[in-house]
Amino acid sequence: MKGLLVILFALMVIAPAFGQDEDLPTVQDTKVRDKIQAARIAYITDQLALTPAEAEKFWPIYREFAEKRRDIRQQLRDVGNTPSQNKTKEQIDRDLVDRQFNVKQQELNLEKDYSGRLLKVISAQKLRTLPEAERRFRQMILEQIQRRQLQQERQRNLQDQSQQRLQQRNN
Repeated sequence: MKGLLVILFALMVIAPAFGQDEDLPTVQDTKVRDKIQAARIAYITDQLALTPAEAEKFWPIYREFAEKRRDIRQQLRDVGNTPSQNKTKEQIDRDLVDRQFNVKQQELNLEKDYSGRLLKVISAQKLRTLPEAERRFRQMILEQIQRRQLQQERQRNLQDQSQQRLQQRNN
């Protein structure tokens, strides 16, 4: 229960950060990124039920893994952005498929390597729980963003209606 309160508090801290500007902050917004990272740490630590000793060893390995995974996934996004050099559409498509498999294999190899490292720190059960905890955390953040956007949209609509009523009264 205490962990859930920490998570809810962290999400309440994060949510206002998304509402500071009309648009969502970019990933380069370090304050927002730091708040999300802190909430991620609290959430995953709670979901995996990490002991303080486990958390101390787990998080440096996990951060390194996450950074490398992010780099590999960026390669996957970049695969479609490479210019063609006098190749047919079919050749380009085949090259893209090959590169996609290559990048996915790199990601699988990374996961295998870091799973081995993490198993030295946490139990297999906790490691099996990790992907689901990551997915649930992402879902919570997305829901929080959507709620914030909906709230802002409602507020704008109310302001617009208010202005329309004032204009009607003045006419």
